[in-house]
Amino acid sequence: MKTRAAVQEYNHSNISIGGTTMNGVHDMGGMHGFGPVKREEHEQPFHAEWEKIVFAINRVSGSQGLYDIDESRYGIERMKPGQYLTSSYYERWLDSAIRNLTEKGIIDRAELDQWIERISADPSTPLPESPSPDVAERLAGRIRAGRNYRREDAPPRFQVGDAVCTRNIHPRGHTRLPRYARGKRGVIAAVHGTYVFPDTNATGQGEQPQPLYNVRFKSSELWSNAAEPNTSVGLDLWESYLEPNEPVQA
Repeated sequence: MKTRAAVQEYNHSNISIGGTTMNGVHDMGGMHGFGPVKREEHEQPFHAEWEKIVFAINRVSGSQGLYDIDESRYGIERMKPGQYLTSSYYERWLDSAIRNLTEKGIIDRAELDQWIERISADPSTPLPESPSPDVAERLAGRIRAGRNYRREDAPPRFQVGDAVCTRNIHPRGHTRLPRYARGKRGVIAAVHGTYVFPDTNATGQGEQPQPLYNVRFKSSELWSNAAEPNTSVGLDLWESYLEPNEPVQA
């Protein structure tokens, strides 16, 4: 895998090692002041060669079990707020990859800095290559197979049609319960089965699988008078995020 482009086009000095809570700027859903989402006509998946390399690093690391999607997301959430807001999509991926791989001892931060310095001074510096000729094909097979986060089903507390309310929690660390949906009333629309719980899986506390539901919320429940009329929002939420609630009109 050639990483020279990624090193040359991304300023490694921007990588931050810090902590955060999920009430930080990284939980942007529903926040004001960032303007409309601009869609590019015929948008390409990558806008620079180095982005392809970062994508590959992420997929290979996941297929090798070096870190998973929850740890990757939590890595991004630990970026410094200013850096997060001024970084592109794949710059955030690269930041998280470096953080996770150094924290787990897979790569050495000092050695990485030395390589960056060496390549920046001489872009023609040869890069190390795997001695195994079939490594690319083996990794490609693992990537195609993907990772399965579903676990043996546990009895669900809720059923389709049950009225629920999300808990108003403010955890330190990772969560998949967005801030705008906390303390809100909804209805169970689907029971997906039992899946790895991302809040604990991201922070080294184990998988702790639990039932996962799709919960439908009236837009007005989430956004009040600012909501579009006669619309709803569906969120996939784990059981520990939810509490029983008095029935609401579906």
